[in-house]
Amino acid sequence: MPKTKTRNAIVVGSGPNGLAAAITLAQAGLHVTVYERNEVIGGACRSSELIQPGYLHDIGSAVHPLAVASPFFQRLTLEEHGLKWIVPKAALAHPFDDGTAVLLHSSVADTASMLDGDDEKAYRRLMEPLVNQWEEIITEVMQFPRLFRIPMTTIGFGWHALSSATGLARNLFKGDRARALIAGLGVHSVMNLEQRGSVAAGLVLAAATHTTGWPMPEGGSQKIADALASYFIKLGGNIITGNEVKSLDQLPPYKVLMLDVTPRQLVSMAKRQLSDSYKQRLDNYRYGPGVFKVDWILDGPVPWKAKECQTAGTVHVGGYLEEINAAEKDVWNNHQPEKPFVILAQPSLFDGTRVKGNGHILWGYCHVPNNSSFDMTERIESQIERFAPGFKDRIIARHVMYPSDIQKDNPNCIGGDITGGAQSMRRLIFPEISYKTPIPNVFLCSASTPPGPGVHGMCGVRAAQFAWRKQNLV
Repeated sequence: MPKTKTRNAIVVGSGPNGLAAAITLAQAGLHVTVYERNEVIGGACRSSELIQPGYLHDIGSAVHPLAVASPFFQRLTLEEHGLKWIVPKAALAHPFDDGTAVLLHSSVADTASMLDGDDEKAYRRLMEPLVNQWEEIITEVMQFPRLFRIPMTTIGFGWHALSSATGLARNLFKGDRARALIAGLGVHSVMNLEQRGSVAAGLVLAAATHTTGWPMPEGGSQKIADALASYFIKLGGNIITGNEVKSLDQLPPYKVLMLDVTPRQLVSMAKRQLSDSYKQRLDNYRYGPGVFKVDWILDGPVPWKAKECQTAGTVHVGGYLEEINAAEKDVWNNHQPEKPFVILAQPSLFDGTRVKGNGHILWGYCHVPNNSSFDMTERIESQIERFAPGFKDRIIARHVMYPSDIQKDNPNCIGGDITGGAQSMRRLIFPEISYKTPIPNVFLCSASTPPGPGVHGMCGVRAAQFAWRKQNLV
């Protein structure tokens, strides 16, 4: 790259992290251009009429507890750019075979009251300190590196976060309902539930329920990307869509280049500029399980046996701890789970703008081995039918995405991995990939970098802040 005194910055990728990096650099006074391979911006935050006109589905993420909790998003006036949050009455429902369910309410006490015996008190002892320390916890979680320097005020969170999901569930709770709730939350870590650190993400999500909530954007997740883009353009930024950057050589001169891509893509884009040893390091970067995703159009709401499930934006389908643990362990052992743990979102119960007439949409996925080609549709639908008899009869149409389809739609999702790399205790504390690359002025800002996966934009913000310090932009 020729030497230049340009104040131009380039961001490749218009997902939440790419747009967050672009906004941060524009706020620092740079002239920023974002390049996006797709015709529509958003990365994992996109919505489309996947099946039929009038039914708006989320292609990637659907429910966004980390977005409203994000320190960066909170600093922006995204409501002035068209973003409106909808908060369902209950964040989460976890149904059981006996026709009952546990719900995560905004109130710790209301949630605890749904648990059995001494588990009510145990849940309150676990969650009330986390809720009281929420600002400190979310600030630390969004730092680099995570869980490495927990302040004394949040030492309780740090201690619990180092546990496995199964270990915490069994050690703190006696009843099956509480244990299942914790195990289901642990699945969001995309880790083996018996692995230390696998409960950390679940604790953050549970605490978010009792503080900022699990909202969804009115009109679909695309509204998050659109609001970020609108904010960015108001700062003078420029977005070029339908322009895939296959090589860094095709870019114009820049002061800073931010790449919202994973390590594998960096190797492809910058082969000639990377040493063999660094390329080997990136080639050895591990990706985690993939997801198999299904979107449905239904002729009515899901007919849950536990009617209270219709008050929740998200539903965990998978029974008790032992079954959930077995399903996720199968995935890590490269097997297709017979009874997968299914994460569902039912947005049209709360957002009438997403559908026409009396129809409903349902969004769901389960974990599968990376790049699996096995059709999980029947297994997923049978799991839902188990807790909602008559569900299959309500299906009008469906849209299926294999891991390969997810990667084709979003190249950051290698083999269907939506987290930017295999999650582990080590990665929580000592991230394998940071923002800096060996190429001058070039930085990574994707979910592969700290603080990791989730729609919060903080990978982009932290990467941009790191870049401007290195480049003496302030």
